[in-house]
Amino acid sequence: MKARIASGLVPFLGLVLLWMLIWGEFTWLSLLTGVVLSLLVSVAFYLPAVALSGRLNILRALAFAGRLLVDIVLASLQIAWTAVNPRYRPSNAIIAVPLRTRSDLVMTFTAEAVSLVPGSIVLDVDRETATLYLHALNVRSVDDVPALKRSVLATERRLILAAGSADDLARLREAEAAGGSDAPGSVRREGGAA
Repeated sequence: MKARIASGLVPFLGLVLLWMLIWGEFTWLSLLTGVVLSLLVSVAFYLPAVALSGRLNILRALAFAGRLLVDIVLASLQIAWTAVNPRYRPSNAIIAVPLRTRSDLVMTFTAEAVSLVPGSIVLDVDRETATLYLHALNVRSVDDVPALKRSVLATERRLILAAGSADDLARLREAEAAGGSDAPGSVRREGGAA
């Protein structure tokens, strides 16, 4: 019973935080209305339970956040250069990246982190196979695909090390022991602008 309450508390608090962020102010009134609306949403609509790992490595979480910020800044500069480069020719791809995790939470956070970095966006997530399908800019050839996959898997790795479950950690160690940094997947090139 306690685990069910704890797993329902995360989406509830997320809704309250979202409400306060929408209004752009942290006041008692926005907190109260956020709590009331979150209760209504939680009762009226089914929110699936969030399976938490029960662990959080603060240093790994800080490393993840720092690396994400660096990736965002560097990708923003690359996209800015692409926008003003007169020789730019659109060359994009849709890439399938099978993840090692089976956790909905880690899958979602990985998809969000990848989408936050300019130049790629997650189009779809296959929950059954834990595969992210993402659209990536500036993919000039099939030779560029492994580096993109490694980048997504590195993001997933940092998340697993920061807050993954024991099962996620075991899968990660197993994949690294097998040398599986590049999971097999498909790529489809596009010739037009995104």
